[in-house]
Amino acid sequence: MNKKIIGRVDKIDFPLLGLYNIDVKIDTGAYTSAIHYSEIIEENNTLRCVFNSDEHQNFGKTEITFNEYTRTNVKSSNGFKENRYKIKSEVEFFGKIYKINLTLSTRDDMKFPVLIGRQFLKRKFMVDVDLENVSYNSKTL
Repeated sequence: MNKKIIGRVDKIDFPLLGLYNIDVKIDTGAYTSAIHYSEIIEENNTLRCVFNSDEHQNFGKTEITFNEYTRTNVKSSNGFKENRYKIKSEVEFFGKIYKINLTLSTRDDMKFPVLIGRQFLKRKFMVDVDLENVSYNSKTL
């Protein structure tokens, strides 16, 4: 399988979530991928999630209701375990749509609203930490 080379950061689209040109950090130290949310309401076997941030560019208010979701334990870099909601969505790299599992986390205090972890990266991408915005820049070619 031919792996694409990506950099340490990029700007990507989440078309099912209505989020475009979102700054992401490629994090080979993280197993799961995570996306920022501002509000979650679980009711009647659905998860209503608001993606909104005053801190992160292009992260305008979008509200999505998920009929399928799970919960998972995530161990953060500081060693603490957190039980998070996990959703399935789609992400676009290099003009191609991929399925992705995302845990929901409040990331307003972080530089990037999205982390892309190893679970998504494996068998698809290699990371060159000297590069940035490789997928995003390929759109303009």
